[in-house]
Amino acid sequence: MSTKLRSWLIVLALGLVVWLLPCPEGLSPNAWTLFAVFVATIAGFILQPIPMGAVAFLSLTFCAILGILKTKDALMGFGNGTIWLIVCAFFLSRGFIKTGLGRRIAFCIIKAIGKSAVSLGFSICLAELVISPAMPSATARGGGVFYPIVQSLSSAFGSEANSNAGRIGKYLMQVGFHADAVTCTMFLTSMAGNPLCVGLAASAVGIELTWMQWCVAAIVPGLICLFLVPLVLLKIAPPELRKIPNARTLAAEELSKMGPMTFQEKVLAFVFVMCLILWATGSITKLGATPIAMVAVSIMLISGVLTWKDVLSEKGAWDAMFWMGGLMALATALAKSGFIKWAAAFIASGISSAHMGWIASFIIISLIYTYSHYCFASVTARISAMYGAFVAVAVACGAPALMVAVAFGIFANLPISLTHYGNGAAPVYFGAGYVSQGEWWRNGFIITTINTVIWMTIGMAWWKVIGMY
Repeated sequence: MSTKLRSWLIVLALGLVVWLLPCPEGLSPNAWTLFAVFVATIAGFILQPIPMGAVAFLSLTFCAILGILKTKDALMGFGNGTIWLIVCAFFLSRGFIKTGLGRRIAFCIIKAIGKSAVSLGFSICLAELVISPAMPSATARGGGVFYPIVQSLSSAFGSEANSNAGRIGKYLMQVGFHADAVTCTMFLTSMAGNPLCVGLAASAVGIELTWMQWCVAAIVPGLICLFLVPLVLLKIAPPELRKIPNARTLAAEELSKMGPMTFQEKVLAFVFVMCLILWATGSITKLGATPIAMVAVSIMLISGVLTWKDVLSEKGAWDAMFWMGGLMALATALAKSGFIKWAAAFIASGISSAHMGWIASFIIISLIYTYSHYCFASVTARISAMYGAFVAVAVACGAPALMVAVAFGIFANLPISLTHYGNGAAPVYFGAGYVSQGEWWRNGFIITTINTVIWMTIGMAWWKVIGMY
């Protein structure tokens, strides 16, 4: 039996089994049927017998044909502003790669502070931090922009996968990957699944998260986690080469090869800064994040930074629109049907019966949510499967809704570090061959656990300071 056929059978069997089970008391038959479709859709996202966008399209078609959803409700997700924000952000990401501005920023930072293994590590982290708000694809950012830089740096210092991997390449590869994971937590637009969290939070608990709210909530603990990445790896995966006097020279040579900034790079730099300023001042200007992103894409098209062919060929954006729009429609319909409220009350009753208080309940739920990522090869798939329900459960246990909505968005990204399949960038870095699977998993568990402790302590203290609870 082929893997594809096996995946199809599992997806269909899961949906059929749930559909045929008796409808629980307190739910309408339509809500239970919708849940069965949702379960099959999530299974399809995880096993992917066909791409996620196609799975979502089939699910919506099924719902519309059988009358589970009206056609307008089945298609409502495609008009969601959050979906178009992430689509526009993909186009911005394409601009960074096409113009080479991402590489230029990275090499400028390395030229400024790269003089040792740890300073190179900090350079990578800083470059990730600067670029991440404008690159929603962790795969594109980590695998498309930073991995080639890390690979070239490793080779330049005589560290190859099959020879002298421990010289510096093993260290830099892990810094690049774990920095990519941390920056995913820090901005609404730094990871494709984050806007999905916003949409699901609105459906599940009625919280409308803004770009600035997410940024303020994540900035302090996020910066601490990012600062610790090179230092922790210096202890658990120490490079043989500590001092690198010619790192700045290498960066200068690469910048020299790139030449002066092109007109397209200057326009993109302006657009990038403009977006950051307008997103940060949205509460003052009353401009939404999506219209701002649309303006950015419009400027890039007018100036020639992107062509319409570039837009049409950005497959990741259109694929994301299909599966996110489809999932958004299903999640919204599921929430309206009363299922999420029912499920949250059911689970919360079990947790609350232990009389632990909302803080203990929140921590337990968060830990389960975080370390369950061992079972997933996609952050977005786990968000799809678990975010809405876990947010609703935590709120039902008494945890503040705003804090929970942000926290579970962040905890969706923290465990990217756990495995070599934690997100799209993981196979790229791991596939370089510098780090064994055992060492990758060990170091990933350590990094994830340290980051989780920071968010559970300093993070919660910071959220108290800024009035999230």
